[in-house]
Amino acid sequence: MTQEFEGIDIAVPPSGTGCVECEAAQGWWVHLRRCAQCGHIGCCDTSPAQHASLHAKDTGHPFIQSFEPGEDWYYNFTTEEMYGDGPELTPPNSHPADQGAPGPRNRVPADWQAHIH
Repeated sequence: MTQEFEGIDIAVPPSGTGCVECEAAQGWWVHLRRCAQCGHIGCCDTSPAQHASLHAKDTGHPFIQSFEPGEDWYYNFTTEEMYGDGPELTPPNSHPADQGAPGPRNRVPADWQAHIH
């Protein structure tokens, strides 16, 4: 039996392999985060646009999970707590490993480190 957590829907797939808003605006990101409630992929707080945090603020969805290869930690925006593990979400659990970070490669400026938070 799978334990249910309020704010986490294990059946929802990710919205894609890149930040939804950055893709629409032809922007770029440092790392990706996945909303554990609706699957929205947003960019991390180090990224210029910080779309994952904005999504949580706008929707009230409390949990994100890293969408980076080899990482499975969760963060709760409500309590500001990190968790080393949690329920397994519907795959894929990360962007493709060859996508790299920051990404996407063809849109990352040469001086990208000057643009991060």
